[in-house]
Amino acid sequence: MHMKRKPKLGQNFLVDDTARHAIVDALGDLRSRTVIEIGPGHGSITEILADRCHRLIALELDSALAAELTFRFRNQPQVQIVEIDVLKADLRTLVPEGEAVDVIGNLPYYITSDILLKLFAAGSAGIVSRAVLMMQREVADRVSAAPGVRDYGLLSATAQMNAQVEHLFTLPPAAFSPPPDVYSTVLRLHFAPRFAELGVDAPGFDAFLKQIFAQKRKTLQNNLRAAGYSAEQLAAAWPDSIPPQARAEALPLESIAQLYKALPEMKPA
Repeated sequence: MHMKRKPKLGQNFLVDDTARHAIVDALGDLRSRTVIEIGPGHGSITEILADRCHRLIALELDSALAAELTFRFRNQPQVQIVEIDVLKADLRTLVPEGEAVDVIGNLPYYITSDILLKLFAAGSAGIVSRAVLMMQREVADRVSAAPGVRDYGLLSATAQMNAQVEHLFTLPPAAFSPPPDVYSTVLRLHFAPRFAELGVDAPGFDAFLKQIFAQKRKTLQNNLRAAGYSAEQLAAAWPDSIPPQARAEALPLESIAQLYKALPEMKPA
C-alpha cells in the first residue's frame, strides 16, 4: 500500500514487518516500562509497543494521523496519543515522577540533530534512559563515528559525551512507503553522560566543542585562536598528549577534556 505523506514533515512510513519488530525488540523487555514514541505515523511500530509496554506515549505532529491513532487505540488505555511537535514537548510533564523512560522513533532528517540534543538534555536530567532511533544513514554514521574517522565531528563528540551509541542495522528505501532517496540506520543509545567522569561542566564543555569543531579543516589551535585565545594562552595550557598540529576530529574526548580543564581561568584575548 502506498501511503500518502506530507513532504514538509519528512514522512516515509515503515512498512517492512521484520524491521518494525526488530526495532521494538532492540528495547528489550518493556513489560514494566513507559515508552515515548516519536512520530508514530500510521502506527506500524505503535501497535507492537502497545502490546508489550506498561505505558505508551506517542507524539505525533500530523493532526490527521493523531486522530487516526487516537481512534485506532481508543480501547487500549495504556496508549496515549499526543498531538504535538516533539521539539515543543516538555518531556518532564509526560514522564511519571521518578521514572526514566525509553524512547523510540523514526526521526525526520531535517530535525534529527535538534531531537538528539533534546534527548541528550533529557538523559542528563534522568528523564530518558534508553532510545532506539532510526535516522538517515549519513547522520547515523556521524553520530556513531570514532575519533580519527572522516565522519567524526561535533555531532559525534556531543552524542558520545551523552550516550553509549550502538549501530544496530541499516534499512533500504524499499522498507518504507513512499521509498525515500536514502538508506536509514537504526541506533541504540544508552544515556550515560560523561561530564562528571571527565571532570567538566556540561554547558561550558558543550560550548568548547562548538569552538574546536567550528572549522573542520582547521587545526585545533587555529580554531581556538579564531575563538579568541592567544598563542601564549594556548601554549601555557597545551597538554603534552595533544600534538601541536592536531585537529579536533582526531582526538578522544579525554584529551579534549584535559585541554578544556587547563583553559577555564583564561579569558579569550
